[in-house]
Amino acid sequence: MTAAFEEKPPHAPQPQNVVVRDIEDGDIDHVVALWHEAGLYRPWNDPLKDIAFARRDPHATVLVALDREAIVATAMVGEDGHRGWVYYVATDPGRRGEGLGRLIMQAAEDWLLRRGVWKMHLLVREGNSAVIDFYEHLGFRDGKVVCMQKVIARTGSEE
Repeated sequence: MTAAFEEKPPHAPQPQNVVVRDIEDGDIDHVVALWHEAGLYRPWNDPLKDIAFARRDPHATVLVALDREAIVATAMVGEDGHRGWVYYVATDPGRRGEGLGRLIMQAAEDWLLRRGVWKMHLLVREGNSAVIDFYEHLGFRDGKVVCMQKVIARTGSEE
């Protein structure tokens, strides 16, 4: 366990027979559908472009967790040579509470550790207290930073 994560509570369920791997071509439509179901879709972020960008960059990937053939969780993970970042963390809404979120986050952490990254970051939309509680349970803390952004390429649907 790294310093960024606390020990798992003993009562936490452990997903059985779930395999985590990098996304493949045949997964893309299912991943996008899961992101919609999980409420992650935003019209200004084209998920197909985000997936394609992560797949062509050796410093990023999209991880999928499969229970048999069904995609039940995802996380986009990448590193910039300094820190790791996690995006698009989603679990099948009908399977919440089974430990899939913790499983995919551990897979993202492991992916970063294999690349020598020692600290991971993620962004949570303001007011999303349930998700903040989940990440705090995994050992994440408010970094006391302000995230600023600037749109540098117009696509017509920016937030």
